[in-house]
Amino acid sequence: MKIFANVILPIPVERLFTYSLTAEEASSLAPGFRVAVPFGKSKIYTALVYEIHNNPPQAYEAKPIHDILDSTAVVTNTQIKHWLWISEYYMCSLGEVFRAAIPKTFILESETSIQLTSLENLEESVLPDDDFLVVEALRHQPTLLVEDIINIVDKKNIFPILNRLLKLGIIHVQEEIKELYKPKMEKYVQLSEDYEEDDKLEDLLRSLARAPKQSQAVLMLFQLEGSTKKPVKFADLEKEGNLSRAVIKSLLKKGVFKEYSVQRDRIEYKGSKELSALKTLNDDQNRALLEIKQQFKDKPVVLLKGVTSSGKTEIYVELIASCIAKKQQALYLVPEIAITTQLIRRLEEYFGPKIAVFHSKYNLQEKAEIWKNVLYNSDKAQIILGARSSIFLPFKNLGLIIIDEEHEVSFKQFDPAPRYHARDSAIVLGNLFNSKILLGSATPSIESYHNVLQGKYGYAQIDRRYGNVLLPEMELVDIQEQRKKKRMQGHFSERLRLEIEASLAEKSQIILFQNRRGFAPILECNFCGHSPQCINCDVSLTFHRNRSQLRCHYCSYHISLPVSCPACGSKDLDTKGFGTEQVEQELISMYPEAKVGRMDYDTTRGKHAYAKIIEAFEAQELDILVGTQMLTKGLDFRNVTLVGIMNADSLLNFPDFRAHERTFQMLTQVSGRAGRTKKRGKVIIQTYNPYHQILKQVTTGDFEGMFKEQLYERSQFKYPPYNRIIRLTFKHKDYNKLNEASLWFSQALRNLLAAEVLGPEYPAISRIRNQYIKHLLIKIPKKVPLVQTKKNIKRIQNSFDAISQYRSVRVIYNVDYF
Repeated sequence: MKIFANVILPIPVERLFTYSLTAEEASSLAPGFRVAVPFGKSKIYTALVYEIHNNPPQAYEAKPIHDILDSTAVVTNTQIKHWLWISEYYMCSLGEVFRAAIPKTFILESETSIQLTSLENLEESVLPDDDFLVVEALRHQPTLLVEDIINIVDKKNIFPILNRLLKLGIIHVQEEIKELYKPKMEKYVQLSEDYEEDDKLEDLLRSLARAPKQSQAVLMLFQLEGSTKKPVKFADLEKEGNLSRAVIKSLLKKGVFKEYSVQRDRIEYKGSKELSALKTLNDDQNRALLEIKQQFKDKPVVLLKGVTSSGKTEIYVELIASCIAKKQQALYLVPEIAITTQLIRRLEEYFGPKIAVFHSKYNLQEKAEIWKNVLYNSDKAQIILGARSSIFLPFKNLGLIIIDEEHEVSFKQFDPAPRYHARDSAIVLGNLFNSKILLGSATPSIESYHNVLQGKYGYAQIDRRYGNVLLPEMELVDIQEQRKKKRMQGHFSERLRLEIEASLAEKSQIILFQNRRGFAPILECNFCGHSPQCINCDVSLTFHRNRSQLRCHYCSYHISLPVSCPACGSKDLDTKGFGTEQVEQELISMYPEAKVGRMDYDTTRGKHAYAKIIEAFEAQELDILVGTQMLTKGLDFRNVTLVGIMNADSLLNFPDFRAHERTFQMLTQVSGRAGRTKKRGKVIIQTYNPYHQILKQVTTGDFEGMFKEQLYERSQFKYPPYNRIIRLTFKHKDYNKLNEASLWFSQALRNLLAAEVLGPEYPAISRIRNQYIKHLLIKIPKKVPLVQTKKNIKRIQNSFDAISQYRSVRVIYNVDYF
């Protein structure tokens, strides 16, 4: 009986592919193993075994697999079930989930290599120059990759060259799989067994009398072994003995030293071995903890609503400790990498080396090692602290999931697919493991709080800050009135300047929030009104002063700062609006003695950039920290007494049904950074509309009022949590074709679906990277089956793809659009 395997390929195709297996291969395979398979004419992909069966494919003849890549499964059955749910719910292919979930080092793709065959009867004089260069390079190096040849001939399209050489029989082309993951090996040195006896050692030292450096190396090895009582690293011997590499290698050649290698993790725990005892909880925290444990008996998901600085993290620590005591794994999700910097230190105090951190700043090799530690349930990975991608790790015994700042939009993946929400996906993951899930926030999302009121989630609350510290005093400042009275200096009101000066005089720290990076969003000619635009996107270029550049934040296109207007030649250029860079410059000019730092996307691109800025601010090396929304997410600074919000209106006037909810959340969160110790903090909110209802609710901390108003509006306009929303995005470089295709699709949806279809409409930025964009919104009532609606949408897309002129139009699904 023939045996077959259905495999998942890391490509955006909806279906699985079937390959044939020998009986021997079938006995070595199971779901979750990686195999190399041929695909297309010559390409080889890494595929994941989904199932093994005896049913041959009907439409094609199954090819045999190329190779088995694993001795044990690298993906668990629970993971595959979770991927299936993500694929079906978020309307993407299983291959896209596979590619997003697994470390890139595990997805081996073949590389095209070019090799020399024969140069007999070749007349080199008839070869074109480019062909001759390739042949000469192959004479010196037997194998070249496509990228190598591109560099040699300095052309992007090299396939005509390869075709000519193939026809002449000079080269042949083959596909080779390259292993990307390489374990980190550390070299150690020890003395050969031949010299372990004292008399032989004395003879050795006498023989090295004329080689003092080699004699020194032998003595240094003894000294290091005696002092550390540990094996001696090659690098330590070289450094401590002030020896050259050549000296040690000569002793290795003589057989005096022996060298061996040990595999090491790239990320190792470097903290103290002595762990701190868990902090004693206060009455409010104990009450909340007992309530959470009680709620967990009936409901797997509990929402903890605790005001900023109420000590939610200590409750998380207690729950993690209980989970670890049961020999279970715990997942701690945070929305932003910046938060992990402080959390790692706090959690390491209690749990030491049991913590593994997983986020996008780690390189591919480090991610692969964390994956393996989690897969094998290593002691180094009992607690996973990470961003949204952590939900894809291969947990074996997951007992607890904590989702901190659960309201954050950062938990939603926008591009590329799968466009999942980490909070919702983590809840499904928790249900697969039958684990407990705790959502924590000072400003819960409307959906989560609504689920509490509906009885779906449990609920616990902390109303007071730790140590009974008062919540910060909030004050709204009318910028319009300040400008009329000429009390503005740059973008700073008189009220904000006075508070900054008072805080600086008291040696307190200050946070200033402006949710836009760069110096200014627009550079404009005062004579003709021209503003430089991106050549690839329908957006003006943002001025970055420190680079003296105009830059597009969508496609990274940039030009140097023009001296004169490109349209009329006038040199009278001015900026409109302001970003964090301009706020920083104004602060430096106003307060030259103050140390000012900036925390935004531009200053945190490096792997450890977040940590450096946060550590500098914690150590009070900076007096003022200017930043974007990165500052709003759960950071704990003990010496901050003043928070200034430079312009609240930019958040309120955003074209999104969640704009008011997000404004309340963001302003409340950033305000919570102030006054977290004994002294009460102060928050100054600058706005052109101080009478706006949301701003009043922020200053009074009226979450219930905001919730009721937003819930009423959403019920009237059919938004979540009353309706499900799926947003379809159409992309194409041809403006007219995009219009026709999106209109056809929308009409088909209206004819088939029992749901409200809005659009298609162009968004505010209707062209990005030379692709025109149109959005279409589907509002699905709760009474309409969601699964059937998605099937109907897919049926329409199948018909859409069958129309030849629309096939090139890209359709992107965003389920539960946030």
